[in-house]
Amino acid sequence: MPQYFMFHKPFKVLSQFSEQGDKKTLSDLFSHLPKNIYPVGRLDYDSEGLLILTDDKSLTHQLLDPTFAHRRTYWVQVEGAIDEQAIKKLERGVTINVDGQQYRTKKAETKIIAQPATISERNPPIRFRKNIPDSWISLTLTEGKNRQVRKMTAAIGYPTLRLLRYSIGNATIDGIKPGEYKLLDERIKTELLSKR
Repeated sequence: MPQYFMFHKPFKVLSQFSEQGDKKTLSDLFSHLPKNIYPVGRLDYDSEGLLILTDDKSLTHQLLDPTFAHRRTYWVQVEGAIDEQAIKKLERGVTINVDGQQYRTKKAETKIIAQPATISERNPPIRFRKNIPDSWISLTLTEGKNRQVRKMTAAIGYPTLRLLRYSIGNATIDGIKPGEYKLLDERIKTELLSKR
C-alpha cells in the first residue's frame, strides 16, 4: 500500500534527502523512512510549510505535471504596507524572470490577511524594522515556477520576508507544527487533488 506523509517543513531545511554541504535535509528529520519515499516537488530552503512525501508515483505525477493545474495556497509576509492596487496586479499576473526569459504569471487568487494566528514563530525570527511596516497576503497559484512567489512580490515592490505553503488542494498544515508530520492513507489524495 502506498504511504502518504504530510510534513510541515521548517525554515532552513532542504526538500531533499541527499546531503548538500552542511545544510539540514529531510534525512535529518526522516531517518527511518523506507528508501522509496520521496518529496513531491519542493519548498525552497528558506521557505516553510506543507510538503508531501510519498511512494505513490501516480499522485506525484498529478501534483507535478502543470497540465493538472492544482491549487497551492501560500501565506506570505511582505515588506511594506501592501495595498489593493498591488493585490490586483498579483491577481492579473505579473512578469517575472524564469530561466533567463520573461514570463507572465497566470491569474492568482490574492487577498490581504491578518497575520495567521495558527503559525509558529520562525526560528530565527524575521528581523524587526521599526520604521518599515509589513503585511500578510494569501496567494493561491496553479503553477509553480522556481521561487515564483518571491519573484512575484518583488515585481510589485513588496519583497517577501517569510513564505509558508499553507495548502495543496484542500489539504492544509493545520495542526502540524514545524518539523512534525502526519501519516495518512489514500483518502488524502482527494483533498490534495481538489480543484475547489
